[in-house]
Amino acid sequence: MARILAIDLGTKRTGLAVTDPMQIVANPLETIPTEDLLNFLKKYFEKENVEDIVLGLPKNLQGESTEMTEKVYQLKEKLASLFPAKKIHLVDERFTSKIAMQSMISMGSKKKDRREKSGNLDKISATIILQSFLTQR
Repeated sequence: MARILAIDLGTKRTGLAVTDPMQIVANPLETIPTEDLLNFLKKYFEKENVEDIVLGLPKNLQGESTEMTEKVYQLKEKLASLFPAKKIHLVDERFTSKIAMQSMISMGSKKKDRREKSGNLDKISATIILQSFLTQR
């Protein structure tokens, strides 16, 4: 089987997560500068067999679009044209950053590490989005 890759798009950084080849477990992959996303994906897809892409769809608490929602739809269109063989899914990403932060706290991350982020929050958020997708299937 092929992997599934999740993307948590941000204005500066983008978190990525990927499943194992059996599509059972979601794992953090990388946090990269958003401007490098498409080049990273091209290289990654050359090395790894990925059949589906899951995009976190940002919405506010009322379920309405946010500033990032349009950027996610634009990214979806770019991905569809660059990688036409891959299925692209949108998953509600409300509360993923809060859940990711709680996960970091419960795993014992030091306050300094959480403050600096260093991309951990972004790739954990992508992992939560991906696990949510796997659970819904």
